Amino acid sequence: MSISDDKVRSIPMSAGVYILKDKKGRSLYIGKAKNLRGRVLSYLHEGGDPERPHIAYLMKEVEDLDYFVVDNLPPSLLPKMAELAAKPGGPMRVGVVLDVRGGVFFGELSRALEELEELSIAYSILYLEASDGDLVNRYEATRRRHPLAPADRVVEGIRKERLMMESLRGDADLIIDTSALTPHELRGRIRDAFAEAPAEESLQVSLVSFGYKYGTPRDADLVLDVRFLPNPHWIDELRPLPGTDERVRTYVKGQQTYREFMRRLRALLRFMVPGFVAERKSYLTVAVGCTGGGHRSVVVVEELARFFRDKGLAASVNHRDLDR
Repeated sequence: MSISDDKVRSIPMSAGVYILKDKKGRSLYIGKAKNLRGRVLSYLHEGGDPERPHIAYLMKEVEDLDYFVVDNLPPSLLPKMAELAAKPGGPMRVGVVLDVRGGVFFGELSRALEELEELSIAYSILYLEASDGDLVNRYEATRRRHPLAPADRVVEGIRKERLMMESLRGDADLIIDTSALTPHELRGRIRDAFAEAPAEESLQVSLVSFGYKYGTPRDADLVLDVRFLPNPHWIDELRPLPGTDERVRTYVKGQQTYREFMRRLRALLRFMVPGFVAERKSYLTVAVGCTGGGHRSVVVVEELARFFRDKGLAASVNHRDLDR
């Protein structure tokens, strides 16, 4: 690891997010810590620990550190922080976390965003959400009270929070439903969305297959229901196989209904995608659902991934319910 001592000393001891990069500037790892400097120093020490060889390997590749995140910054300070970040030697990009803990300041957010636009400072809004059930489970696991309902039920605090955040959700550039995501999967989604990309790859496409019996993804921009296609589930030899298996793909793609559907869908997307790009939409989440999320939706998502990649667009794939 060749991060200079001066850079390590400049890292704040406050909470935030850090990115470890290789010599070409590519992101190797994204993490969060309550004490940024302490976390980086721990990597320096653990890099020589024979019981943690994965840390040693990572540290051999790390050449730089970037992208600090400020947690729960009052919105009125956003423009000032942006000005500081723009100065020579400042971080190339800054992430700011806002939530209902800053309640009395939250009404200032729209004014702060307007000021950023007046200063010609580009920004994106990432909105993280989860189902009520998942949020309740998380609060119970940590034994914390909801900040908007310290003396009431957690579900009441969640209800108030959704009302407060409703307008911000409508303005978001990207919405991620974290309900079914592990921390590793969430980190990957965020890394894919905010990695530097050439202008021709400005639209980041996320494709999700799912089963309607498990619920519709909350963060989808487009939802396609393919339950009208012939179902491999009723073919005995195909039932236990996943939609990624060649035998299932051959069956689904061999249906005339499927071929006609994909022909029309590709035509629709060829019409829509240039419009998304022209409107500077950065993220597009397309969810494809069948009954259980294991066969038809998987086949369609895999073909859509090839369609978008052939057009030079970055496309990630998540088969949400494939292993259920």
